[in-house]
Amino acid sequence: MTNYLDFEKTLAEIEGKAEELRAIARQNDAMDVDSEAGALDVKAANMLADLYKNLTPWRKCQVARHPDRPHCSDYISALFTDFTPLAGDRNYAEDLAVMGGLARLDGRPVVVLGQEKGNDTKSRIERNFGMARPEGYRKAYRLMDLADRFGLPLVALVDTPGAYPGKGAEERGQSEAIARATEKSLQIGVPVVSVIVGEGGSGGAVAFATADRVIMLEHSVYSVISPEGCASILWKDPDKMREAAEALRLTAQDLKKLGVIDRIVSEPLGGAHRDRKAAVDAVGVALTEALKEFDGKDAGTLIASRRQKFLDMGAKGLAA
Repeated sequence: MTNYLDFEKTLAEIEGKAEELRAIARQNDAMDVDSEAGALDVKAANMLADLYKNLTPWRKCQVARHPDRPHCSDYISALFTDFTPLAGDRNYAEDLAVMGGLARLDGRPVVVLGQEKGNDTKSRIERNFGMARPEGYRKAYRLMDLADRFGLPLVALVDTPGAYPGKGAEERGQSEAIARATEKSLQIGVPVVSVIVGEGGSGGAVAFATADRVIMLEHSVYSVISPEGCASILWKDPDKMREAAEALRLTAQDLKKLGVIDRIVSEPLGGAHRDRKAAVDAVGVALTEALKEFDGKDAGTLIASRRQKFLDMGAKGLAA
């Protein structure tokens, strides 16, 4: 069953009518609905292309949050072999919002980590909707350190509305844990490639996206705050999230122009959720190509160029 977004309501009606016709025909062999259903399919395909031809920033936010969009666990299971998950921060607890471990990507040994939102009510609650607590970022720090010690490239999959802002998380040093993970990303002498596969929200995303190459899926978003949070602060009205989304310049296309990200991966028509395999495969190709760029580069060169990349970012943004 397809989950339709608010702006896809008319599309849902057309696709629903085509399916109804086919369902009736299945119950009555004498009926021939192929031509009528086919015409509806063509109309739906054209409407889908029109809808996604020029999505507004707010609509891109909706697509990035689609419940059927591939998540971290989907990418790991499809792209990585010999995945050995590692758990815990060796300090407080295991945070299921962050998953990661040792694996192989196209035969190359790597360390992979990412935020996992879950795919049903039970798993979303267990994963805290992808919002990591301090122990999740300390777990990420452990994995980054492991990658550095064993000379393994680090692959990070970003998909979070932001770090968990609860009282307990603050008491256990949320901001400090995020800062240390971000700092560690800048210090490790191995290639670091991050892909924003859904939402990249605030410092909770930056800790995983301080990389040599930052890649975004076409309809993903990456911003300092959610549109709703921005609207609540600036206008005291969360319903102004559309205006906030425009102002934040959070789309992959805007961020590429600003020099914040390095590459955009095209999504299937209608978003990654409409053809999950194609979307996952495209990310796999982008990751493999990005890692090959760093073959033969020593640790000192990697660290220096990564540091310079982020020092230059502000200047490029101001110029844009």
